[in-house]
Amino acid sequence: MTRQDRIATLKAAAKTRILILDGSWGVMIQRRGLEEHDFLGERFKGHKGQMKGNNDILCLTRPDIITDLHNQYYAAGADISETNTFSATTIAMDDYHLDAQACWDINYEGAKLARAAADAWTAKEPEKPRFVAGSIGPLNKMLSMSSDVNDPGARLVTFDQVYEAYKQQVKALNEGGVDLYLIETITDTLNCKAALKAIMDLEDEGMEQLPIWISGTITDRSGRTLSGQTAEAFWNSVKHAKPFAIGFNCALGADLMRPHIAELARVADTLVAAYPNAGLPNAMGQYDEQPHETAHELHEWAKDGLVNILGGCCGTTPDHIKHVADEVRGFAPRVPPERPKALRLAGLEPFELS
Repeated sequence: MTRQDRIATLKAAAKTRILILDGSWGVMIQRRGLEEHDFLGERFKGHKGQMKGNNDILCLTRPDIITDLHNQYYAAGADISETNTFSATTIAMDDYHLDAQACWDINYEGAKLARAAADAWTAKEPEKPRFVAGSIGPLNKMLSMSSDVNDPGARLVTFDQVYEAYKQQVKALNEGGVDLYLIETITDTLNCKAALKAIMDLEDEGMEQLPIWISGTITDRSGRTLSGQTAEAFWNSVKHAKPFAIGFNCALGADLMRPHIAELARVADTLVAAYPNAGLPNAMGQYDEQPHETAHELHEWAKDGLVNILGGCCGTTPDHIKHVADEVRGFAPRVPPERPKALRLAGLEPFELS
């Protein structure tokens, strides 16, 4: 099956059922109790600074763990699994003193690991094909917000630098074999726009076109992203990219995320996706929400026709994903609305001129 065949199959499946994304990678990797040597491997022995905590590097140093996690999530019922490349840009990896070649290799090898796992599951269960989403994270530096409280214009990076970092990541993920891009955990819409421009420019240069899934983050009860946008304003800012799916993940549990997903379901003329945390963290930073509790919340979303894709973020495990998959099986996916043509703009708020 060619990649374009897989994409056609993915789009066809999305019309008939609610698709399932995998869950948290961080919590599952933490449970392994890995030490510095696991992160360094042979390639990075003697590397300056600490590497422990750099989960993405495990694509190179412990690929067995990454493959096992893909397999666990696919076995739990996930249709789509993400590459383990959330922070694999030159900007984010500068904290670990990694160069551009190492970043390329993480993305390329991470995509190949996910591709191999997905293909193996598709061969075993052809009635339920598996897909790979290339994970593109938010960066640890923001374009829309100052890095210095005393200087509103201060920035640690330029748009061009962010664009170039994403461009390298996107190209490596594409060459590694992903089926779609997942620009996720977006706190700053301008960073997201740099990623979108990188994808579009590479496609203009001849790179194979893949679907784009955009997932923002509402950071608190204010109902806004960290850069200040409401859900509808966020959608208006990125809809020009004609994404395969739009949604939210992280920061909130399902109960607090629901009104923001409902708002996207009202305004977005594409698929709506959500993967909330397992509730809010406790005083120790751990997530106490049990799989059946998460699944019950998402069951209600599916029953009410709000979503097309569901999964889990921080604190969720393969058991959470299994419960979610079981709870939403049989529910029809949301049908995107046909909205009247109008000029829709956004700063922090949406603006419509009909």
